[in-house]
Amino acid sequence: MMHTVFWAVVVLGILIFVHELGHFLVARLFGVRVLVFSLGFGPKIWGRTGRNGTEYRLSLVPLGGYVKMLGESGDPEEEIPESLMDQSFAAKSVYQRFGVVFAGPLFNFIFAMLALIIAFMVGVEEALPVVGSVTEGMPAQKAGIQVGDHIVAINGTAVTRWETMSRRIKDLGETELHLTVERNHVQLEVTVMPQIKEVHNLFGESVRYPLIGVGPSGDQEFVRYGLPTAVIKGVKQTWMIMDLTVTSIWKLLTRVVPADQIGGPLLIAEMAGKTANQGATSLLFFMALISINLGILNLLPVPILDGGHLFFFTIEAIKGGPVTEKIQSVANRVGLTLLVLLMVWALKNDLTRLFAT
Repeated sequence: MMHTVFWAVVVLGILIFVHELGHFLVARLFGVRVLVFSLGFGPKIWGRTGRNGTEYRLSLVPLGGYVKMLGESGDPEEEIPESLMDQSFAAKSVYQRFGVVFAGPLFNFIFAMLALIIAFMVGVEEALPVVGSVTEGMPAQKAGIQVGDHIVAINGTAVTRWETMSRRIKDLGETELHLTVERNHVQLEVTVMPQIKEVHNLFGESVRYPLIGVGPSGDQEFVRYGLPTAVIKGVKQTWMIMDLTVTSIWKLLTRVVPADQIGGPLLIAEMAGKTANQGATSLLFFMALISINLGILNLLPVPILDGGHLFFFTIEAIKGGPVTEKIQSVANRVGLTLLVLLMVWALKNDLTRLFAT
């Protein structure tokens, strides 16, 4: 239990720090005075004021953080000394304020990319295209493919990973496949005609895929990549996770994915503990996943989130003036209510999973 709690605090603490660091650094870049940089919410348990006038805090509730800037509230009754007026957040241009707010999610994406690059350099286990099962009545069995066969090429193109082989079969569709198979150190040529079947994708939707009826053996190879290749793979993986996250949110909103799939802090804590046990690479991949989710969720145009502020700034840039305080106040209350309801629902799902196991 303590192991799980420890890794949950470490993972969330790092990701929250990265997010708030983005706001902090860009605010300082634009000359905004930062009053408080806090990891956590609620009562302060530790604090120190730096030479730049910023109070750095650790707060009791480790489920978030915040950067408090001079003039951030936009309250006309807030008293700002004349000498500090040019360091007020409200005094900056709409584009500078947009940059300060956008920097939080941006830093989450950058962190995820760096974590994945490091993971590929540290080393990853990749599944080899070795057949572990052959489905009866499917094309692979009819073509004579056997358990233990190592598929080394499809239509003359070499394949070295199970994922690459699966993707190539999918891309070729209903095309006759000429497989080069290694069996007992002897290479054989096998012709297979894929069969189109309905399967369920990651979101439970029925989709049609070309299948030959083989499953992986579980044989893996540990691979470390050099920096140039790791950068390419890290960027591609970051984009894939971002695309999957956006798609998942859309599927939730359109009820393709049931709302009971939403996870909260308990699920994150459980996964943090499990991935930490699996090693540094697994933990880095998990942190990248959560960091991207945190960045994208914060960009949703929901008042009180970064995306809500960016939405108001966009309107301000278009109409040439800020949205009224009254509208922003009402929107923030609605946004806070929605956020609290979402957190309660996620916690309910976490507790349901916990007591069901």
